[in-house]
Parts: sequence; C-alpha cells; structure tokens
Amino acid sequence: MKLLTIAVPCYNSEAYMEHCIETLLVGGEEVEIIIVDDGSTDRTAEIADRYAAKYPTIVRAIHQENAGHGGAVNTGIRNASGEFMKIVDSDDWVNEKAYKKILHFLRRVVAENQELDLLLSNYVHEKVGETRKKVMHYHRALPINTFFTWDDVGHFNIGQYILMHSVIYRTRLLRECGLELPKHTFYVDNIYVYYPMPYVHTMYYMDVMFYRYFIGRNDQSVNEEVMIGRIDQQIRVNKLMFDSHDLSRLGNKKLQNYMYQYLEIVTAISTVLLLRSGTPENLEKKKELWQYMKTKNPAMYRVLRHKKVIGRALNLPGKAGREAVVKCYGLVRRIFGY
Repeated sequence: MKLLTIAVPCYNSEAYMEHCIETLLVGGEEVEIIIVDDGSTDRTAEIADRYAAKYPTIVRAIHQENAGHGGAVNTGIRNASGEFMKIVDSDDWVNEKAYKKILHFLRRVVAENQELDLLLSNYVHEKVGETRKKVMHYHRALPINTFFTWDDVGHFNIGQYILMHSVIYRTRLLRECGLELPKHTFYVDNIYVYYPMPYVHTMYYMDVMFYRYFIGRNDQSVNEEVMIGRIDQQIRVNKLMFDSHDLSRLGNKKLQNYMYQYLEIVTAISTVLLLRSGTPENLEKKKELWQYMKTKNPAMYRVLRHKKVIGRALNLPGKAGREAVVKCYGLVRRIFGY
C-alpha cells in the first residue's frame, strides 16, 4: 500500500498540469499520483499517459467521460491505494520542503499505528499580479504539532475556514462516511471538506506552507463573473451542504460551531453573488435559498439567519439593505479569497 494518494483532476489542463505533476513527483515511491483526465479535448490525455509511462510505479492515468470536478474526485477516491488521500487541482502545486515534512510525519503515523483521520496544513494564495502572498493558517484555532480532537479546537476567525487545499484525509474515512460528490457541478470542494467532518475524531496540524493555490485565470471557477454565471451550481452546493447534516443534533459543541461557521460562509458567498448580480431573477433566487433553508430545517435556519452576524447583515431589508451588502463585497472577497 502507498503512503499517500494524490488525485489530480484534469480538464483541458495541458497549459499547466506538468508543473503541478513535477512538484508531486518529489514524493517518490511512497506516493501514488492519479491523474484523472475528465474527458479533455486538448493534449491532457497525452500528457497524462506520458507521465504514467515514464513513472509506472508512481503515476496512474485514468481517462473518463466528462463528469466535472466532483466526478473526477470521486474517481480518485475509488481508485486510491494510499493510506491517506490528497486532492491537488491541476493548476496548483505544492512546496517541496513542506511536502517532505508531511510525508515524513505520515510515515511515522503509519509505522507507529497512530489513529489519524485528518492532517491539516497551511496554503498560500498564488494570485496573479500580487507580490505579497496571502497565507491561510490556523494559528490559535488549532493546536500545532500535536494530535488533538474537536474538544481541543479553539476559535476560528471569520474567513479562517478549512478548504480542500488544507486537508489530507485518511482514505478509509472518505469511503466509510459515504462521500460522493455531485457530478457536473463546480464548487464541490466545499462538500469534500464539510461532509466528512462529523466523522473526524483525531486530527493533527502542521504549520507548514504546503499547498500553493493559484488564482488569476479569467476562466477560473472562482472568478467573480464566472461564479455569477454558474450561480445555480453554487446554490446547489449550498443546499446539499445544508441538507447533509442536522447541525442542531451534533453532540460536540465545537464541531457544531465550526460546521455552522463553514455553512455561514458558503451561504454568504451565495447571497452576496446573487445580490451583486442585481438581476430580478437572482434577487428572487436569494429569497428562495433562504426560504428553502427555513422550510427544510427551521432550527438550523434560525441559527444562520438570526444568531450569526453575517446572516443578519445579508438580510437587511429593502434596496438600501442590498446596497449596503454590495458595498461590503470587497471585504467579503478579501476574507473568503475569491
């Protein structure tokens, strides 16, 4: 069995996937790299096959009909042979020094038969045109360099939420919790992180700058205009997250608080984008989203709508209220990193 499986979802990624893969190969024979060619129409399949032929004991190339990012991640999980699982998008990359530290730690975990469901690390925003890089870390929120549980978790600042870039799950946990991402849907990385959390018991946080998150392509899914154009997919993810767990019944209060905060952030992004677009159709979708949550789970809705600061702010009445929210949009972008 491999120590770590890294799945790389690829769709028409010929321009940047080689840089990503080269940084992952540093892991050597302990790592399995699964390149999932998701129905690409450019040279992605050719590049994937070339790496698989050159590194047959490390790289696997899987070709499938287009199923979207979620479908590619599902394929990676199904085919993983590693003890632990990491997703790296094809336009991102990893830091070699941090990578080696993480592998050294995972090697020790396996050798000592330690229980570990989730390993967390930092990620860096590699935003085009910006020389000062934003680092997402979890100082004060998480104990550093020690095994811990939800009882040991501190306070997460607003915007200090865990993204796919931060996590390495035990592969068995992802399978046993029944994670299955929706196909042909963007923004499912939020589900990937959110859904397994109640099944996570033992965690470890390494304060290293491991993942490099590239932001800046015009066609990128987190581009504002692209997100507004795909707002129905953002709303779908928002609803699936809301429906996946009854947070009012979670026994651990710190886990519950974190899950509410994550759901609050995703709902804020949905709401702000709908208001930002300003069309009557999207303003109606904003009302429908909040009504959906109120109908499906009134207890969770009350927390999000009335007990959370962002929820109250997003629902200020009338045109003046909408304009106030839109004026805060720049702040929201800086906090949430899109």
